[in-house]
Amino acid sequence: MKKLLNTLYVTSAGRYLSLDGENVVVTEEGSEIARVPLHNLEGIVTFGYTGASPALMGACADRDIALSFLSPNGKFLARVSGKQRGNILLRREQYRVADVESKSILIARNFIVGKIYNAKWVLERVCRDYSVRVDVDRIRSATALLDNYIKAARGCISSEQLRGIEGVAASEYFSVFDEMILRRRDVFSFSERNRRPPKDPVNAMLSFAYTLLAGMCQSALETVGLDPYAGFLHTDRPGRASLALDMMEELRCVMADRFVLSMINLGIVNEDSFIRKESGAVIMTDEARKSFLSQWQKKKQDIIKHPYLGEKVEWGMVPYVQAMMLARHLRGDIDEYPPFLWK
Repeated sequence: MKKLLNTLYVTSAGRYLSLDGENVVVTEEGSEIARVPLHNLEGIVTFGYTGASPALMGACADRDIALSFLSPNGKFLARVSGKQRGNILLRREQYRVADVESKSILIARNFIVGKIYNAKWVLERVCRDYSVRVDVDRIRSATALLDNYIKAARGCISSEQLRGIEGVAASEYFSVFDEMILRRRDVFSFSERNRRPPKDPVNAMLSFAYTLLAGMCQSALETVGLDPYAGFLHTDRPGRASLALDMMEELRCVMADRFVLSMINLGIVNEDSFIRKESGAVIMTDEARKSFLSQWQKKKQDIIKHPYLGEKVEWGMVPYVQAMMLARHLRGDIDEYPPFLWK
């Protein structure tokens, strides 16, 4: 099992990363800010356009340390990857399955079944834990529909049909998302999912969390030898890690959405944590982003019992476990890809 190491997040836009021996050095205006041993890291994420030295990029590639560059607002820009070490036989089988819809749909629909199932149980848990603070009837009406969409997704025979079901299920889930916001609704009101750019604090945090989760899924797929760019549901597009986007679907609600809600409901973020641009875009402040990333790292260390394996794993290991299960299915070791079904 892959060891869960730390990810170094460099949140200030003016900081430059370089290599000194076996350490990554963070400098700002010529002054050293931090020094971190490479052997403690599984990833580096830097926000801004200052960049990193070629020597550090090469060291990260050699050590399989994911080095990702994001804009100051959290938009993914680029990622440094080393030599492809994936199992060629596994990848050939992945490409063969991806090219035949009757085969790829069997995996794709399990991703979406997992997504809708998890959305349903995120809502159900809120009804159970906060029945006096939420509109239970409104939420239960949505979960009843999600139940129907789970059954419909299981019977899908085409990608187009599956995308349609996923779309209406997501709309139903987000139609009651605001019920799960338990404090400061004057600041953290939610009416619909919007992005590029996000136009309210909740959507700003959701987009940021999804970016982090997508990066975790991409790293997990590469670790087990799969090609993160050849998906089964998301279509091929240059520069888009389609399989990583496929796999993160079942993890959005339980890993990203619940995390964002906890940031709000525990009062970790407030109205001062966001900046509204003249364009209408809403972004997190540097301090809010640091707090968000600190809490994200802590969340990754929490222990859960994996619903399929029955073993205890860290939350941060879940994408790696799911990637491993997908690889096993493609090799023929297990008959079906088991989605992550949280309850």
